[in-house]
Amino acid sequence: MVISVVSPRRSIRDTFFKSSAEGHYKYNHQKRCSYGYQEDDEPVELVQIGAERTKNVLILMSDTGGGHRASAEAIRDAFRLEFGDDYRVFVKDVWKEYTGWPLNDMERTYKFMVKHVQLWKVAFFSTSPRWIHCFYLTAIAAFYAKEVEAGLMEYKPDIIISVHPLMQHVPLWVLKWQGLKKKVVFVTVITDLNTCHRTWFHTSVNRCYCPSEEVAKRALLDGLQSSQIRVFGLPIRPSFCRAILSKDELRKELEMDLHLPAVLLMGGGEGMGPVKKTARALGESLFDEKLGKPVGQIVVICGRNKDLAATLESFQWKVPVKIRGFETQMEKWMGACDCIITKAGPGTIAEALIRGLPIILNDFIPGQEVGNVPYVVDNGAGVFSSSPKETAVLVAEWFSSKTEELKKMSANALKLAQPDAVFNIVRDIHELAHQHGPLSSISCSLTKSFSHST
Repeated sequence: MVISVVSPRRSIRDTFFKSSAEGHYKYNHQKRCSYGYQEDDEPVELVQIGAERTKNVLILMSDTGGGHRASAEAIRDAFRLEFGDDYRVFVKDVWKEYTGWPLNDMERTYKFMVKHVQLWKVAFFSTSPRWIHCFYLTAIAAFYAKEVEAGLMEYKPDIIISVHPLMQHVPLWVLKWQGLKKKVVFVTVITDLNTCHRTWFHTSVNRCYCPSEEVAKRALLDGLQSSQIRVFGLPIRPSFCRAILSKDELRKELEMDLHLPAVLLMGGGEGMGPVKKTARALGESLFDEKLGKPVGQIVVICGRNKDLAATLESFQWKVPVKIRGFETQMEKWMGACDCIITKAGPGTIAEALIRGLPIILNDFIPGQEVGNVPYVVDNGAGVFSSSPKETAVLVAEWFSSKTEELKKMSANALKLAQPDAVFNIVRDIHELAHQHGPLSSISCSLTKSFSHST
């Protein structure tokens, strides 16, 4: 059966086999030698002993939302802390670096769609059925298999870690086609906290790391075995997880008021959501007109939204306010504050829980962030409010008449936190790599051609 596409003059099947076969012998001869194979496909032992040599770890991500890169870098840093030079870790966006449109333009497309949330909502739910996303991922493989293969094999990975829902299917197909599936450990680290797209789940992975029990249940329903699933939590930067923070010292360092309670207001890396309106409302509610003095202070993280930062800087504030751009040391700002207002991004939620910050969720992206709201609210770690005025009033109450409620939510947040998640993930991956054994001991020859694997 021939499935035709709009632009190329060939069918997907023709494109698939032709693009895969061109230069196949020459290209694979080089790869086979690098993996310990001779020209006649007879396996030979590598010079180095597998157990002693540095293993290569390739982390596949995409900048479609800041959470994927943040998780990838957290895993990279955890490998370095736990195992030193035993692993060489690469964080790469294979789509952007090795393929063409539309894959190399996913970041811009994603940002446009989440700004027009109904577009994103339609895209998220319409591609959820397996037959639909399998079709378009097959089409992607047909056109870009060779490019993805080149991107993967440039790093000769012993371990591949996917932290993006579209980074499972095509790389796994490439490994299968090249006879490397048994030689390379392939794991998925899901970076959506509760609700997630079904493309995250692939039954051929060695391990699927789920951030919550809810996601693990969805993985089981989608065909993964319990032996493939681990629930450790969301990977957060080791510098954040292991930091021992003193609130007073942090406030001195960050030049904040040492005595006033502080609220942290965020809108993600792009400064999304009702940040400006909420900041203005907080400025009013945290000033006690009767006493003529502030009852709290505000820290606003504007991310890359320079216009937002400039607008807030121009306001005349009655209370102490810190206006910041994109921050790389959020553990300090969170450690210096008493509660947080943010959209329902999984990374920010996980970080806030580790710091024991009560959370006010004021916005969410349809699809993957919807489930984050009940995850926080039902566990007593925060509330949801889309009204800037209601949010500001609640914070003022927490800082004055409802301090016990604030303390209770802080305790619940700490109970829900999973600060060791990233270390548990890399340790489990390390065990998987040792179970696979030294690379040179695996005698799986590259004998399958592309045509025989379909």
